[in-house]
Amino acid sequence: MALQDALDALSALLGERLSRSKPDLEAHGRSESHFAMTPPDAVAWPETTREVQEIVRLCARHGVPVVGWGAGTSLEGHALAARGGVSVDFTRMNRVLDVRPEDMDVTVQPGLTRRALEEELRATGLFFPVDPGADASIGGMAATRASGTTTVRYGSMRDNVLALEVVLADGRVIRTGSRARKSAAGYDLTALMLGSEGTLGLITELTLRLHGRPEAVAAGVAAFPGIGGAVDCVIETIQMGLPMARIEFVDAASAAAFNAYAGTDLPERPHLLVELHGSETAVAEQAELFGALVAEHGGDAFEWSTREEERRHLWRMRHNGYYAIMAAHPGARALVTDICVPISRLAEAVEQTQADIAASGMPGPILGHVGDGNFHATLIVRPDHAGDLDTAKGLAHRMAERALRLGGTVTGEHGVGMGKTGYMAEEHGEGWAVMGAIKAALDPQGILNPGKLVPGN
Repeated sequence: MALQDALDALSALLGERLSRSKPDLEAHGRSESHFAMTPPDAVAWPETTREVQEIVRLCARHGVPVVGWGAGTSLEGHALAARGGVSVDFTRMNRVLDVRPEDMDVTVQPGLTRRALEEELRATGLFFPVDPGADASIGGMAATRASGTTTVRYGSMRDNVLALEVVLADGRVIRTGSRARKSAAGYDLTALMLGSEGTLGLITELTLRLHGRPEAVAAGVAAFPGIGGAVDCVIETIQMGLPMARIEFVDAASAAAFNAYAGTDLPERPHLLVELHGSETAVAEQAELFGALVAEHGGDAFEWSTREEERRHLWRMRHNGYYAIMAAHPGARALVTDICVPISRLAEAVEQTQADIAASGMPGPILGHVGDGNFHATLIVRPDHAGDLDTAKGLAHRMAERALRLGGTVTGEHGVGMGKTGYMAEEHGEGWAVMGAIKAALDPQGILNPGKLVPGN
């Protein structure tokens, strides 16, 4: 009865922008990974912060769960309605509100996607660097504290969000942070909200740090005879302080999938894909130095280019890596997982993970943002192999345990969601209970994205 009362009130508020149709519910009940369909009871499409505030107030009054929805690209079930309720879809809140080139910042709504923001900024000579690959929403990227291919140089969302507007569980609207580049005024509520996965509030506005477009950009690729040489090359590159903008690893299976999907002709061996930013002279010098490191570690000649169409083709291929891998396994699903370790333990982590996957007999290409110690495995769950999901979960579990043993984290960028709550106590100790206490203080009814991230949620 409480749910129906809430939906009746929401229907009066939103009209046709509240849906209970089966296609809409199913579209908001699936993810890109292995989780079962978990549809909400209704989907709401707000257009203003005031409407988000009213949605949350009505749901709080009736004890109905509220789950934020951006582009649906998360991989740990973050946006699934684990306990039903209302999915708040931010796709209609997708505007750039203010660009301030002189301050190198921009204010946007949460439903704006990464690529749409890139187009809006193109004429300004500025860009927003966080690039997780998927065309994720900016709000979703903040909620999961996303990072990506450029993190090694420009940092993650943690480093590039200046301020937020957030609707709390009781309907209050708060602003965190400011447009100033630093502050010593009180608790850092912006940092608290980043990575909270919608469990503490719904983000309705973001102010982002922008960066100047570099004078010259070069991108290139190098093949290696084995995984060890490629990873050792990454480690030495980072330890030398060579300022890479991107340095990505793909294994032989990923290279084969790229060839089939994108029509490339990469040798079916491990590769590093890199990008360099700076002046024309600096980029050329860095490319030459990186090429020497590749040779020292047994790699083929480093082939690089400053031509924009060639660079775009390279990164389009990398960003479509998931789809290329899945296309190589028609009808299969995937358990996609990531870990992050200190750079000095990267070779050990990658080699042990690859050996574990090979011993399992399961396809599981490895690729990732190894410049910051983060890599991913796409574990293929085949429809005609009854034990594959259990095998994949076992591999993912051992990856997580391996990361913790090596001084790392169970997730460098995918987040916790429903998939990795079981490791939070081991990784954070009593800190996880503190997270639960913060959640209880800000959301005592537990209506915001229940079943995710924190104990007792």
